[in-house]
Amino acid sequence: MLDDFSNARPDVVAELRMLTTPDLAVIEGDAADGTAVRRLCDEHDVDSIVHFAAHKSVPESFADPLRYYRNNLLSTLNLAEIAVERGIDRFVFSSSAVVYGTSGQLPVTEETPPAPQSPYGSTKLMCERILADAAASSGLRVIILRYFNPVGAHGSGRIGELPVAAGQNLVPAVMRVALGESDRLQVFGDDYDTRDGTAVRDFVHVMDLAEGHLAALEADLGSHQYRVFNLGTGVGTTVLELAAAAESATGRPIPCEIAARRPGDIVESWADCSRAAGELGWRAKRDVAQMLADHWRFVNCRRDVPAH
Repeated sequence: MLDDFSNARPDVVAELRMLTTPDLAVIEGDAADGTAVRRLCDEHDVDSIVHFAAHKSVPESFADPLRYYRNNLLSTLNLAEIAVERGIDRFVFSSSAVVYGTSGQLPVTEETPPAPQSPYGSTKLMCERILADAAASSGLRVIILRYFNPVGAHGSGRIGELPVAAGQNLVPAVMRVALGESDRLQVFGDDYDTRDGTAVRDFVHVMDLAEGHLAALEADLGSHQYRVFNLGTGVGTTVLELAAAAESATGRPIPCEIAARRPGDIVESWADCSRAAGELGWRAKRDVAQMLADHWRFVNCRRDVPAH
């Protein structure tokens, strides 16, 4: 595993080793640094690459788009070059449903025309195109996984979403309210053309996503060099519905405050995952209630861990 720990805590490595294997190899380095990646390949028998290394906040990408283009594109370009150079056969790329933007077609299929509405979404689509061209010109086989909205945590409560810089993702914000660390949840817009006026998202459990990556690594692509798959539940949940579900999961009130819409926010989006079911044998198994229960367990486990 290669990580520069720019937005992750090094103490998570001990938790990962406890949940996987004590000799899990972890190297501190930047995926955009060719020297670091080649050293990793020299020291370990690398036959596949799973690329998660990206900045991923829509609002932050508007504030600092060049940082997003530099990090997200350079890391992908570097890893693709090294994969082709080393004859690495399988490349799994973590993309995002933000590439679709607000689509007039619901549920969203892999054939829905991309129309990203943020610099972050644009970087993901550009990375997909880099990888598509690399696959077309070499023996590299590429699988693109377009996540919808990842939430939840490992069922043990040992690992979950814990960035160094607090982001603006919805579920962590909900949990901060439940913990009493925030007074209320900011809901960005209640005047959308949806059933309660708030945005609709397809929330998918991170453990379902992990299983989707394993399925991608093991998949027989047949004659395909490049394939795109949606990973979601196929169910849309509004922001207010999620807040109500969080009240049930935590037993705590989640007061909401309506704020202005944010640039780049998508009105509604949920996935058609029939291709992943048919070709990868993958389906999401966990519902919103379990996602929130697992995330709540994780944040409470973290509160019991002494500060380092």
